[in-house]
Parts: sequence; C-alpha cells; structure tokens
Amino acid sequence: MHSQAGAPVSRRRFLALSAGGAVGGAAALSGCALQVSSGVSGSGENVTVMVNSGDILPEQVKQAQKDLGIKIALVKFDVTKLIAMLTSGNPPDLVRGVGAVDAPFYAARDVAENLDPYFARSSILKPDDLDPVNDLWRFDGRTQGKGPRYGMAKDFSQDSMFWYDTAAFDKGGVGYPPETEPVTYEEWLDNAKRLVQRKNGQTTVFGGSFNGLTRSTLLATMTASAGGSLFSDDFSRVDFTTPEARKALTWYIDYCRTKVGPSLIQPDPNGWDGPTYQAGRLAMSNAGYWMGGMIYPDKKLAPVSRLAPAPVFAGGPRISACQGGTGLWMPRRANNKDAAWRVFEWFFGEEPAKARASGGWGIPTLKSLRSLMPDQEKYQKRVLKVQNNELKHFSVVSFTPYTRADAIDALFNQIAPAAMNGQISVDTLAGRLNSAINEQMKRGKEQVG
Repeated sequence: MHSQAGAPVSRRRFLALSAGGAVGGAAALSGCALQVSSGVSGSGENVTVMVNSGDILPEQVKQAQKDLGIKIALVKFDVTKLIAMLTSGNPPDLVRGVGAVDAPFYAARDVAENLDPYFARSSILKPDDLDPVNDLWRFDGRTQGKGPRYGMAKDFSQDSMFWYDTAAFDKGGVGYPPETEPVTYEEWLDNAKRLVQRKNGQTTVFGGSFNGLTRSTLLATMTASAGGSLFSDDFSRVDFTTPEARKALTWYIDYCRTKVGPSLIQPDPNGWDGPTYQAGRLAMSNAGYWMGGMIYPDKKLAPVSRLAPAPVFAGGPRISACQGGTGLWMPRRANNKDAAWRVFEWFFGEEPAKARASGGWGIPTLKSLRSLMPDQEKYQKRVLKVQNNELKHFSVVSFTPYTRADAIDALFNQIAPAAMNGQISVDTLAGRLNSAINEQMKRGKEQVG
C-alpha cells in the first residue's frame, strides 16, 4: 500500500509467494536469479499477455491484430517470472489470475490497477451487465467482494455443484438427487458409499469426488455453508476449531477415510475427474457447469449426465460459491494500459467471450451473453434449468489476502494424510493446521504491511 507510483514494487512484498517452496511448490525467490530481459512490452500497439496455453488461441491473436490493430504477445504464465517482471518494473500488460484467490493477494500488494475508471467509460463491459461473480475481483483493502474492481472473470462455475451419472445410480438402486433442492453433505456421502464399487480391496468405481478446486477454497466454502468463516474478521488467521470449520473439516476427512472417492490417500490415476467420469468409473463428480464442455460432445455420456445443486449442511445457509473465476488483471505499472484495456474488452466482451459461452465450458460473466449457453438438446435444457436456478444462490466467499491458496494447500497436503489414515483425530489435525497456516499468514501480513 505504501509503494510510490513510479517505483518498482519491492521484492519483499512477494516473498509470501514462495512460502510453498519448502513444502512443495513455488521456487524460492532469491534476488539475482530473477533478471529478465527488458522491453518485453514494446512501445505502440503491442500488448503482452501472460496466460496459460489455451487461454488465448493463436488464431484469436491473429484475429485481434486484424480487428483491433493490436499485436498481442503471449507469455507463458509462471509465478516466479511474473514476480521478477513486477519487481524489475517491467510487468506484462495483462496477467492471468484466479479471482477467488488471487484478486485480494495482488490488490493488497498494490501492484494491480484499479479498473473502475475503465469500466465506467466502456461501451462493451458495462457495470450493470457484469455477473455478480465478477465481485470476486473486487477488494476494498480488507474484504474481497467489495470496493474497486481489479480484474474480471472470463467464465465461471459454481464449484460445489456436482454432475452425476444416472446409469450408475440406476445400477446401485440409488434415487437421483433433486434438481432444484440441495441434498445435505451427509446425504451426498451416504449416496457415495452406496455407489462405490470395490473388487479385491481395490476401488473400481468411485462413488463420488468432492475435493473443490483447492482444499483451501473447498474448506472456506464448506465452512460458510455451515454458517461460519474459516478466516478471522481481519483475514489474518484461520481457525479450524470453530464449530463451523470443524464440521467442514470433519466431513472432508470422513470423505477421505471412507475411500469412496479420490483423495490424497487414494489418488485418481487420471489426475482429475474428467477421464474417470467419462469412463464410467465415477458416479458423482464435484465439478460445476464447466464440465459440460467435456460431457456434451460425448453422445453416450451426455444423455445420462445431470447437474445437481451444491450440497448444504443441515440447518446451514444455502451457499453456492465460485472457487475459480479465472480471468485477467492489469499490473499498475503496465506500459501500455489503453491498448491493454482494448484487448481486455475484446477478450471479455467480444469474439473470445462468445466462443467460450457457446461451448458449455463455463457460464459467461456478462449477463447479456447467457443466451449463448448451449440448450439445443433435451439434456442441455435440463442442465441449464438447474444452473439458472442455482445462480440465485451465488455469493462471494472472501479469501485472505495474506497468502496464496496453493501455499495453504501445500501445508494441508503435508499435515492432513495422518488424519485421513486414522492416525490422528480431527481435533489434533485442526490444531496442527492452525499453527502451520497461521505462521505462514503472519509472515504474509508483515509483507503487505
């Protein structure tokens, strides 16, 4: 918050990014190894965008040059390289980020541009057309979901929803979940126990997967569903011992212990739900609307696949959060902001946005593009009905600005398997998670300072 405009941001602010380094993750950020070539973002109408492959396709880059007269240079997203570019005062013009967890992190470190003035004068991205999911990209200095906009989501899903295979339910003699009313987490786990299939001690068909996008967003969302918050009021600490957080943690450890689905102690050999679900080896997949992009082209799978609302805890509020909200943000010291904003408008409101919306890989983040969501087939109409009803239950579950989700996950992955294997109690686990994660968050808070 205290860096002067025009001065490169200090490396100290970013050391929290490497907090996962010792426990499996980001490379340690030592000073001199981080030199990068200058002039990545050339003068004139050149815009450097740091994204993952597939976020912007090569043919879209060509189209943008033709339509906008702007040359887009794609740089592969890499956190260590990003920090180097930010701290050397030579950042990309636009950067990929996951709104649910990255927006408060970068906004609190004063490196992200406040985009409110750009939105205010845009004829393409009008504030009243923005889906509420874009509030994940807002931060008022303390709380995510309020204050200025620092980015925008390219598309989204409500990530506690789940797909299920009616053929697996029929085979197991299990009744289908209702389409507009949520099951409880307890009912979900009971169904998974009835749907799992084992042979010679090995799981051959998973009853269901429920791991969220990251363990930290999963547990933050589930704690909110129990009526509490995983974080303290100022977001500087976690507390897994509150009744609500303990309820969420207990449920998740039970899910892992029963081995009805993939987890750290029973990994999915495919690495993610998609291929396993496609192969008929997963009865329920905790993946939101976006997985329809993979399901719809499979003419055998699509008619037997249905989407269900996010589960609830008995007596808790009905919350259906987004744990992703991946999109772009603009560094405050970007060299070519006006051209970058024009690319931003194109990416979020023009051809690429329309192509994403019609593919079923996510809900568009402009309300005016919702009519492009696939609804030709009977099964698509059914999914859309469930999804449209679920939108009413969206809310932002605020994340801490003081560390990154992958850094919390690295600690969780180290500490939690003992509880999943029944070697320590959930209460012991809660205490160990609190001390490890809060030590990391304390360092992060000092760095934001």
